[in-house]
Amino acid sequence: MLMVFMLTILSIVTFLLFNAVPTDPARLTCGKTCSPATIEANRIRLGLDQPLISQYLEWIKGIFAGRTYGSGTATFNCDAPCLGYSFRNGEQVTDMILTSLPVTIYLAIGAFVLWMVGGISTGIYAARKKGKWQDRAIMGATLVGYSLPVFFIGILMLIFVVVRWNILPYPSYVGPNVDTLQFLQTMILPWISLAILYAAYYTRLTRSQMLDTMSEDYIRTARAKGLPEKTVLRKHALRAGLTPIVTSAGLDLAGLLGGAVITEYIFGLPGLGRLAIGAVTEYDLPTITATTLVAATFIIVANIVVDLLYAAIDPRVRLQ
Repeated sequence: MLMVFMLTILSIVTFLLFNAVPTDPARLTCGKTCSPATIEANRIRLGLDQPLISQYLEWIKGIFAGRTYGSGTATFNCDAPCLGYSFRNGEQVTDMILTSLPVTIYLAIGAFVLWMVGGISTGIYAARKKGKWQDRAIMGATLVGYSLPVFFIGILMLIFVVVRWNILPYPSYVGPNVDTLQFLQTMILPWISLAILYAAYYTRLTRSQMLDTMSEDYIRTARAKGLPEKTVLRKHALRAGLTPIVTSAGLDLAGLLGGAVITEYIFGLPGLGRLAIGAVTEYDLPTITATTLVAATFIIVANIVVDLLYAAIDPRVRLQ
């Protein structure tokens, strides 16, 4: 119920925020040579001649039931879920998002798997070697990795891996169903660039949580019972310390699903982040509104999923 309420408030704020801009959206639908009659006709086609509350209700109706733009012989339909129509690109915003979203999903999921596996494994190893040279070396490396911005890492990857050493061809995105090898060659560097940044954080977080839980009484009891060290670490120490890790992982993944803007731009990936940047530079208000709503929805849904996962991770938490 709270999620539905938050999504409703989010839709209102998103719609009002971009429709309260002191600019005439109808004037932006065509070039400088547009006549006043053409601008007025586009205003009617987009429904911008209606009061703001009517525009919002039509927008919400379009999401669930579709909507019709224009009137008379100049009408055209936008099927549900209709997030608006981009006159800049001459197509429905929903279609633009559906084209860009798979690229962002591939990017986010691939990087997520890399940084979770690498970050948690390294964090556990550093906790087991607390105070030794391995621990200090890992913490020093993670400090460097966490301090470097993702655009710097991405540019270094391109310069050395692609330009200097010619290990990989220059990124040129195609779908995995078109050419799997080219898809992997294009995505591996973006995945690594994001994974380096996030894995550094998750290594430090996992190490901190492991050290906190390994000093608890139930850990000493498990060891006194003769349980193998791997069992103690995996089933007792790690599980007890997973709550903040899951919280961060859910929100970070949702943030990337909303568009990894810098990474997509560096590697030329036609994802949601690049679509949003293009909409901003072209002042394409329907696309800006839709991409903002989609990105924020990912965050809200991720919060709900993370809350539900707490009950599965920590036996002290119950859904009731």
